[in-house]
Amino acid sequence: MALYSLLDQLAIPYQRIDHAPVFTCEEASRLLPKLPAAKTKNLFLRDPKSERLFLVVTPEESRVDLKALAAALGVKRLSFGSPERLESVLGLTPGSVTLLAMVRDREKAVELVMDETIWQAERVQCHPLVNTATLLIRLDDVRRLLTHLGREACVMALPIVAAD
Repeated sequence: MALYSLLDQLAIPYQRIDHAPVFTCEEASRLLPKLPAAKTKNLFLRDPKSERLFLVVTPEESRVDLKALAAALGVKRLSFGSPERLESVLGLTPGSVTLLAMVRDREKAVELVMDETIWQAERVQCHPLVNTATLLIRLDDVRRLLTHLGREACVMALPIVAAD
């Protein structure tokens, strides 16, 4: 897989845990042991009016306020991108969305938006472009990968829906 070749080329170490396919954060939490890295939830979003695309990385337990996030990003409205759009733009299927997908965004069509708590974590858990494995990778190495790709993350305190 090209992702592993790129990680090796950049001398980025990672720990890989193989598991059954997971489609939700809840499934991943049930299947994976407690790991020393931040758990993430990844949202593939779009602005229907401007057609801007976003990959939003947030802590697993957070529920992002999409209306407030749209305002923060300067767009009118955000909705979830379709599985077809996800496949055509990032070559991914639902359940395998990951911040590492930026390696597949050759057209630079997707804006990476990261919650500041994830950005400040020492290590993060993320899929290696498939939902049958999880990588533990240092955030410093993720930053180095993004620099190599000529990409930047928009880092912010993501607006969260208040718990009921």
